[in-house]
Amino acid sequence: MNPRERVLNILERKPVDRIPVDIWHTPEVEEALRKYTGTTDNFEMWRSLGVDKIVWDFLDYKTPEGKSAGSQPGADASGSRTLWGVPLLDITAGEAHYQEFAEPPMKGYTTPGDIEKYPWWPDPDLFDYDAAFNLAKKASGEFAVIGPWISFFEIYCQLRSIEQGLMDILAYPDLLSAALDRIEAIQTEVLIRYLDKTSQYIDLVFISDDIGGQNNLLMAPESWEYFLKPRMERWCGLIHSYGIKVFYHTDGASEKLIGPLIDCGIDVLNPIQHICPGMETAYLKKKYGDRVIFHGGIDNQHTLPFGTTEEVRMETLHCLETLGKGREGYICCSCHNIQAGTPVGNIVTMIETVKSR
Repeated sequence: MNPRERVLNILERKPVDRIPVDIWHTPEVEEALRKYTGTTDNFEMWRSLGVDKIVWDFLDYKTPEGKSAGSQPGADASGSRTLWGVPLLDITAGEAHYQEFAEPPMKGYTTPGDIEKYPWWPDPDLFDYDAAFNLAKKASGEFAVIGPWISFFEIYCQLRSIEQGLMDILAYPDLLSAALDRIEAIQTEVLIRYLDKTSQYIDLVFISDDIGGQNNLLMAPESWEYFLKPRMERWCGLIHSYGIKVFYHTDGASEKLIGPLIDCGIDVLNPIQHICPGMETAYLKKKYGDRVIFHGGIDNQHTLPFGTTEEVRMETLHCLETLGKGREGYICCSCHNIQAGTPVGNIVTMIETVKSR
C-alpha cells in the first residue's frame, strides 16, 4: 500500500498492511531530517523516511498591500501580524525559533458594537486559493491531504488574550458571541471557496480549537456547548457535504468533551496527549474507538525529546497496542509538533517501530 491508500483505509475502517505513521515537526526538525536523509525537499524526505505523511495544505493570506501574512502561527506564518491582525513577536529559545502573540488587538473591547470597528478582519478574496489547489493536486497522488486550518475560540483568544478570552465567557458573553459570529462567517466563506476549488484533492479539513489544559478543560462543558457546539455542528455538516472528513485538534485533558465532539460530527481526534488525566490510551480506545479515529499519541513533552531510543520504542508500541488495537482506527504520530533539539534517532525509532509492526 502507498501512504495515501494506508491513511484512507484507516479513515474508512478498511484493512491495512500496517498502522500509518504520520510526522509533525517544527522547521528546525525539518532541516535536521532533510540532513539525515540527504534530501532537498519535504516530498523526498517523507519518501526516504517511509512515512505516511498527511500533507498540510494551508491557505496563504495576502494583505491589501500585497504582503504575505502566511496562514496561522505555527503554519508558515510570516510578517509582523497574523491574518487576523494579531501582532507577532519573534522568539528564540535554545535551538528553536518561533512567534508569540503580542498585545491583543481587541484589548479594551466591551460591547458587540466594538466588533464592527475592528480594522483587521480578513477578506475572503485575499486568500491564495490557487496555490492551495496546486499543492493539493501535487500531493494527492501519493499522500493524503488536509486543509485548510480553521478555528473558533483559538482565534478569539488571539484577539483578546487567553486570560481575557476565558473571562469573557462570564464577563462579556455578548461580545464573545458577536466576535464568534464574525469569525465563523469569514471562515465559512473561505472554507466554501477552498472546497469548491480543491475538494477533489482534499481528504480532511483541519479544525484546531484547543479546549483542554494540562489537567482539565479550559472552560465548563456547559460554556462549550452554548458558545461552540452549534458552530462545530455547522462546520462538520458543511465539510461532510463535500464527502470530506473532519480532523479535530485539541491538546490536553479533553475527555469530558470527546463524546459531544463526536456527536457534532468529528471523524479524527488529535493529538491524544495521554499523560493528561482522562486521556489514557486504553481507556479512550475502549470508550470511543468505534466512533472516532485517533491521530497522534506519542509523547513529545518527555519521551521523544528526552527519552532513550528504547523508551521511544516502548512508547510507540504502547500506542500501537492500545490506540491501534486490532490494527484499526489509529494513525501514529507525535502528539503535536516534534520540537527543535529532539534527537533524530528518536524520531527514526518511532517511525521504524511502526513500520515493523
